[in-house]
Amino acid sequence: MKRRDFIKTSLAVSTLPIMINGMPVNLMSSPFNELMGFLGQENDRILVLINLVGGNDGLNTVIPLDKYDLLAKFRGQVIIPEKDVLRINDETGLHPSLKSLKNLQDDAKLEIVQSVGYPNPNFSHFRSTDIWTSASDSDKVVTTGWLGRYLSEYHPDFPANYPNEEFKDPLSITVGSVVSETCQGHVASMGMALAPNGQFYDLNDIPYDSELEIRAGLELKYIRSVISQTNNYSVTLKSALEKSTNLVEYPNSAQNQLSDQLKTVARLIAGGLKTKVYVVSLGGFDTHSDQVVSGNPIFGTHATLLQSVAEAVGAFQQDLKLHGLEDRVVGMTFSEFGRRILANASFGTDHGTSAPMFLFGSMVNPIIHGNNPFIPNEVTVRDNLDYQFDFRSVYYSLLMDWFEVPQDKLEKIMLGKFDYMQLIRSSSSVGESNLPQAHLSVYPNPVVNNAFINHTFDCISAAKCSIVDYSGRLIYESNINIISGNAIELDLSHFPSGAYIVKISNGLKFGTIKLMKI
Repeated sequence: MKRRDFIKTSLAVSTLPIMINGMPVNLMSSPFNELMGFLGQENDRILVLINLVGGNDGLNTVIPLDKYDLLAKFRGQVIIPEKDVLRINDETGLHPSLKSLKNLQDDAKLEIVQSVGYPNPNFSHFRSTDIWTSASDSDKVVTTGWLGRYLSEYHPDFPANYPNEEFKDPLSITVGSVVSETCQGHVASMGMALAPNGQFYDLNDIPYDSELEIRAGLELKYIRSVISQTNNYSVTLKSALEKSTNLVEYPNSAQNQLSDQLKTVARLIAGGLKTKVYVVSLGGFDTHSDQVVSGNPIFGTHATLLQSVAEAVGAFQQDLKLHGLEDRVVGMTFSEFGRRILANASFGTDHGTSAPMFLFGSMVNPIIHGNNPFIPNEVTVRDNLDYQFDFRSVYYSLLMDWFEVPQDKLEKIMLGKFDYMQLIRSSSSVGESNLPQAHLSVYPNPVVNNAFINHTFDCISAAKCSIVDYSGRLIYESNINIISGNAIELDLSHFPSGAYIVKISNGLKFGTIKLMKI
């Protein structure tokens, strides 16, 4: 039985008890609908990835002002004049071409993760791209993408019988000629490619060749199935594009290659497409030479690229806001590596290691994670920046909080467990939403009697614990003591079966966690 048919049937008999492992679970229609999302089913959230192809120079993107004198010593030809830096605070600023991102930062819609990389970095464009798109260790070759594994987990039969009545839209869309490796599943690419201007590639004109049919029958059969699937998806894509218009003016695509891509993505989202993942890209970041203009480093190839990113993202975010959709979309930039500390003699920089990532949207946690990169007193051509955050922690945390992937699936998708980062704003009440987030996790889940809640409260303190049901009704409230590193135990043996939200606050931090009692 299809999931939606199951939900409809269940809601129709919601006054009757059902059994899980022989135990009764009482279902009310609204809580049950919420519960399906809680158990890892699809929500309506969307992730947009922007691939900065070539290796972005992080030191000229997010500029460590507190290290400026040292950087001037080693990057005299390419460093941005201090007076031109867009200051976020006294220690950190942005490249002057990132004015539109600075506007998002002023509006609390920009998040920065400093010095993102991975152990034992690889300096090959191709290999490091594979590592970033697959979320693999640097010494392992993985042929699936991290988002491909996520989509495969919830669509194990794909591509057979897709699109269908339940899933009419592409699972992912790459704006470009081929589907991003990020979306490669176990059997097939978990999505489709779309031209930057929203046009469809013509896949119908493959000539028939009887000899080729004999020699490559299986391969041709697969190709034709992809063509058929793409043509079927094109119906819903065209419908979404026809139903929507952009509500802002985007930068001219002749000068900004990212503009049309995000413009198309915004129209598809506004047109009601239920695609979860979009991947767009901008090339040119391999700035070995002419990264800056000699004698005027605020201009050059890198400045033009950063301006393209900032202005396209700024227009995209405003478009979503005017459509009333910005709370459903989070965007993220990534690049295969950063650049070296030491500039070269060609007004450029060479392949490096870590670099910052941007996340943007109304639901991101608008802070700077980590410290400015460490710059030693002496630098050689071999010296690189240490990474502070494994890029897989970013992926891991996004899947957990944005797509609400359960822990067991999360570690399977990410090929392991990684450090958690609070990348998404709290969904807590208004009065507590300004508090820093404490991350909570619960085991076992579902709960029979006692639940144990791990937390990131970093002190011994008194706290208030509240438990509400999915209608928002307060079920339980008590003062508790929390100790850093010790799990909080809750006795739920007397609770009716159902879905609940646990809220814990000590006045300094606030956290929520969903659980099911059976």
